[in-house]
Amino acid sequence: MPESGAQVTMRVWRGDADGGTFEDYQIPAAEGMVVLDVIHRIQATQAPDLAVRWNCKAGRCGSCSAEVNGKPRLMCMTRMNHFAPGEPITVAPLRTFPPIKDLVTDLSYNYQKAKSVPAFKPGPKEADGTRRMYQEDVDRVQEFHKCIECFLCQTVCHVIRDHEENKPAFAGPRLFVRLAALEMHPLDTNDRLGLINQQSGLGYCNITKCCTDVCPESIKITDNAIIPLKERVVTEFHDPVVWAWRKLTGRKKVELPVTSG
Repeated sequence: MPESGAQVTMRVWRGDADGGTFEDYQIPAAEGMVVLDVIHRIQATQAPDLAVRWNCKAGRCGSCSAEVNGKPRLMCMTRMNHFAPGEPITVAPLRTFPPIKDLVTDLSYNYQKAKSVPAFKPGPKEADGTRRMYQEDVDRVQEFHKCIECFLCQTVCHVIRDHEENKPAFAGPRLFVRLAALEMHPLDTNDRLGLINQQSGLGYCNITKCCTDVCPESIKITDNAIIPLKERVVTEFHDPVVWAWRKLTGRKKVELPVTSG
């Protein structure tokens, strides 16, 4: 842990889409500081042109995502006392997305993918003008709404981190969370299983749980979103028993079992 007022070495990536390099900054650290505080001090005292994206500084907006000593983190939630005294602290932009300038990356991939997800579409209200849900259904989807879209899960996912060519066909963990929230909502009537099966690239995911490991909201992305979606896709499109049941009954829709989280 750096002592209050001790000099720390921050190794910050500087550059843009054409390339860049790491530059070292010696900066005094005060007790209670987080990495984002130190980056702001570098801006204020040594590098006023250093670009960094941030907003709330409270772990709520997801804006200050970066790779700190090689691990995707929120800079505002990474305390300086996490690091050993004298240890150089490397701060780099998210590797999976194109750099714009310094620590700011182009996240438009995620928003373009989000446009492909059909919106929530509730069915008609009940006779008394209300809609009802069981509490267990509320609890199940509530976890997914904790997502702050920091995109740490996206940047750490090796399917797109190590294979740029997969991006057109792969939605990524954040979008799987969104799809799960909609697919498991008991009042939603949109059928997204075809999209999940054919366009989102769910089959690319081999459930290594790296996305779950970096989630600052502790969302169980793999266990509660991705695996249940895989189960539903298999049931809908690849289960021979379901195929036989449809042939015998003439019914197309299968009531899928609820997966508890």
